[in-house]
Amino acid sequence: MKIASMRVLLTGAGGGIGSAIAQGLAAQGAALLLVGRTPEPLHALARKLAAGRAQVRVEAADVTEIADRERLAEAARIFDVNVLVQAAGAPAFGSFEQQGDALVASVLLTNLVAPMQLAQRLLPQLRRQSQARVLNIGSALGRLGLPGYAIYSASKFGLRGFSEALRRELADSPVRVQYLGPRSTQTGFNDRRVEAYNRATGTRSDAPERVARAAVQLLESGAAERFIGFPERLAVRLNGLVPSLLDGAFTNHGAALRAVN
Repeated sequence: MKIASMRVLLTGAGGGIGSAIAQGLAAQGAALLLVGRTPEPLHALARKLAAGRAQVRVEAADVTEIADRERLAEAARIFDVNVLVQAAGAPAFGSFEQQGDALVASVLLTNLVAPMQLAQRLLPQLRRQSQARVLNIGSALGRLGLPGYAIYSASKFGLRGFSEALRRELADSPVRVQYLGPRSTQTGFNDRRVEAYNRATGTRSDAPERVARAAVQLLESGAAERFIGFPERLAVRLNGLVPSLLDGAFTNHGAALRAVN
């Protein structure tokens, strides 16, 4: 599927990764329906993309709200969307014992439940296309659980499982479901505690533009999933084969969590 033929509904478009993905897609001729909670960054991004002759529309919406998802489904129909990229997400870092019920509920709602429900709502529109994509932006932590990320990993493990199951369910349809797992990314998503944790554990991070390039390549190729960065890709594979093998490799991460928590 060529990028220039894509008409993309992109959630989380105002964030660091979402904005970079929007720019990467627009540069190759995709039409974009930008979605986010806050109108100002969306309109600023839309003006920038429109100056480069991209076809852009903005919808300020909260994907965790039923009424907003209904509105987005109608907007997708009018825009004739054939690609859904779900980049909206919420962070959660810290000792699980100290994280309350409200955080558990809000992160799972934003990172897992809402993407599932939005994808479900858009499936009739996507099925009408000759080719279509659903790309869920997850994390390496969707296949690799680390100390300090119990809630976040749970949400991204769930998103990856949803992507895999739905991909197989829709195998005989025009819709291909994909999952992208970035490692730590240099955006405002991470607070100072995460930055200190990353320094203490030697965790590498990428610019959002690298994630955007991977997303654009994945969409065009139609491949099932991709993880970004080494040694994360190797760790993901090993963890999938023998999860307990890596348990002792993260003692330093546990100590780093206690130091910054």
